Amino acid sequence: MTVESRDPKESGSLDAIPADRASQPHTSEAPFGADARVRRPRRAAPADTVRATRAEVNLAALRHNFHVLTKHAGSTALWPVLKADAYGHGAPAVARTLERAGAKGFCVALVEEAVELRDAGIRAPILVMGGYYGNHHEDVLHHGLMPVVYEAEQLEAFARAARFRGGDPLDVHVKIDTGMARLGVRPDDLESFADDLAGRSELRAFGAMTHFACADADTTGHAQEQVLRFEEALGKLRLRGVKPQLRHAANSAAVLRGIGLYDMARPGLALFGASPRTASGSTLTEELKPVLRVRSEVIALRDVRAGEGAGYGHLWRAERPTRIATIAMGYADGFHRALTGKASVLVRGKRAPLVGAVSMDMAMVDVTDVDGLTLHDEVVVLGTQEGPLGRDTISADELAGWSGQISWEIFCGISRRVPRFYREP
Repeated sequence: MTVESRDPKESGSLDAIPADRASQPHTSEAPFGADARVRRPRRAAPADTVRATRAEVNLAALRHNFHVLTKHAGSTALWPVLKADAYGHGAPAVARTLERAGAKGFCVALVEEAVELRDAGIRAPILVMGGYYGNHHEDVLHHGLMPVVYEAEQLEAFARAARFRGGDPLDVHVKIDTGMARLGVRPDDLESFADDLAGRSELRAFGAMTHFACADADTTGHAQEQVLRFEEALGKLRLRGVKPQLRHAANSAAVLRGIGLYDMARPGLALFGASPRTASGSTLTEELKPVLRVRSEVIALRDVRAGEGAGYGHLWRAERPTRIATIAMGYADGFHRALTGKASVLVRGKRAPLVGAVSMDMAMVDVTDVDGLTLHDEVVVLGTQEGPLGRDTISADELAGWSGQISWEIFCGISRRVPRFYREP
């Protein structure tokens, strides 16, 4: 069964939320004037699609991966990371599926991403981790979000917004830099930051967090050092009256390795079926199932003679009489130009190599050895295809290797003009 989604509300087995219900109590229309309104991103809707290029999201595989991670996490609650449109899978549908599967909360990078989830009907707690709030501190309160804080200016801005709004203190999560050197309170500044936070009745330190820099290294030594620094930081917070209820550090790799499993964990990549790999290339688990499948179709067929070139710059020339299929997917869709001359796709269950430069909207494939190919046949660029010539899979790791990227980039790179279709096999 295929569930087709219109952003932000899903239909079919995802239970579309009526507009009047989805807008309460967390509307995207903040009560602080038009300038305070956060606009959420938009995606092409399946019903508006003309070409056959699409990304298919297997919700059963998503739930399976969530349960695998739940098993590894033990008593630690999982708050899935759904930043970057749930790693390109479509945040609203993914969140609603995982909320029903038992996720206790969600993590995003941007206020805009959190508002998109609220507009889609998500009621679970949402942690905004990116630390940039612009002038939208009031929107964080209005939408019932939890901000991550690590600078005195953030404390002042949120305390001011909370005073203006009134009511209960705003729950915040303190980020501590234990070795990532990207965001967070540095250990030498922690005491003064904790005193500042403890002295603000408008704010409550509900959580404390850190982030591992090397959880997927060949050895766990650096991650274990970060755990010790985090423990020291938590002790300093307690001495100054800051006693967070939720402590968290673990990402996907740490969950799978059992490192830093406190009160909650923040898995991302593994939810979507790609196992983190160590520096030497070893996968941390074989239990996960791919969630995303990206397919297009053949939109043109032609024969070229030996010696003829194809594509921009004639980067490829035929060494033999060659049958070329043009597919309706290019680098504007996330099929990267760096794949030129390296990647293959699946046609009728068989691999066929790319020829010529990947262009913005199209790519070309050598289908000389693919028997029986016809116009409009399916072409799979990511995922599994079973056809009359066999069954094969192209993984995100494989695409990443061809293009010199990492699997995170492959997922996030599937652009919003490629509609997401949600499947319940």
